[in-house]
Amino acid sequence: MRTSRYRWVILAVATFTQATAAFFVQGIGAMSVHLRRDLELNTTQLGLLQSAAQLLPLAGLLVAGRLLDRHDERWVVGTGALVVAAALAVGSTAPGYVSLLVALLVVGAGYSTIQPGGSKSVASWFDASQRGLAMGVRQAGLPLGGVVAASALPVLATAFGWRSTLVAGALVALSGAVAFMVFYRRPPDRRPMPDTSRVRLGLLREPYMKKIILSGTSMASVHSGVGVLTVLYLHEVASMDSASAALVYVAVQCAGALGRVCLAAWSDRHGSGRHACVMTCLAAVIIAMMVLTTPIGRSPVAACLVFVWLGFFGIGWYGPWVAYAAESAPPDRTGFVLGLAMAVSQVAIILAPPVLGLLTDLTGSFAPAWALLAALAAATMTMTARL
Repeated sequence: MRTSRYRWVILAVATFTQATAAFFVQGIGAMSVHLRRDLELNTTQLGLLQSAAQLLPLAGLLVAGRLLDRHDERWVVGTGALVVAAALAVGSTAPGYVSLLVALLVVGAGYSTIQPGGSKSVASWFDASQRGLAMGVRQAGLPLGGVVAASALPVLATAFGWRSTLVAGALVALSGAVAFMVFYRRPPDRRPMPDTSRVRLGLLREPYMKKIILSGTSMASVHSGVGVLTVLYLHEVASMDSASAALVYVAVQCAGALGRVCLAAWSDRHGSGRHACVMTCLAAVIIAMMVLTTPIGRSPVAACLVFVWLGFFGIGWYGPWVAYAAESAPPDRTGFVLGLAMAVSQVAIILAPPVLGLLTDLTGSFAPAWALLAALAAATMTMTARL
């Protein structure tokens, strides 16, 4: 009974560490107006700033997955969170844009362990009947970190300058590292499983991996696009002041956190399986993106409602998606499969912000960016239906 209760402690600490490690990066979108002004950036450069923290995880997630199959999650995840804290602390002394990019690259290296490590730790403590809900709660840590960041970081940037936001991010990440290393324990009936077989990228040919990667790549692009363009769109197209636009972004992140819990809990009971929930999110995203390309999307009220809708489905998709990935993996390959799936979708997380920013700069409109994301989601639904 005591062991059964302790799984909720594991869920709480994994969620807290996820939120703290993602805190600063998730707040970049809310600070877009401040960063563009203080560092004299265009939309493309702003997109690159958000992508910088996602570049090293492209390889780091695979390394993290291997480490997690061999070593205790406590030290793999805890060390990664410490790297995030240290990089942000050093980044607060950055003289300008390029130095800040370098600091965020190192942040990404540390963050590589957080996603697969926290997911595996929760998956190992919860059985299938509650795994979706638990994964959803844990994955809600990312938008919850974004909620707090979107509320606090613009205020800090206004009062003390953009460097103060990195100091705050470092302290928050440090608290998550300490919490995980103090409270995390392996399940009592599980022991480390030495991985003696070779890494098999042939897993990419498996039908379940194709579904995971196609949907993950598409929805990660949407999530990144919402993160980098929401505040700018509301400010420049819907004519909202920067403070109000940042407040809406807070609501978007709240909707994302709610979506990750609700959609994952729904997937525990959905007769067609967890992946059907992800397909529902893709359909919802297509509808929202198409609305943003019409005159309706210029209305402040309509735009706010659409972005909250996008928060629920365009951020909430991750809960059922990661639960599907964890359950599809061979028992001794959970860490590697999670790392591989996240690494491939990481390509979209890296490319989407600068590509969407460049498209917006070149055309002078946000409509092509929204149309591109809608087309990507529609193509994913079509290809997935054939598998």
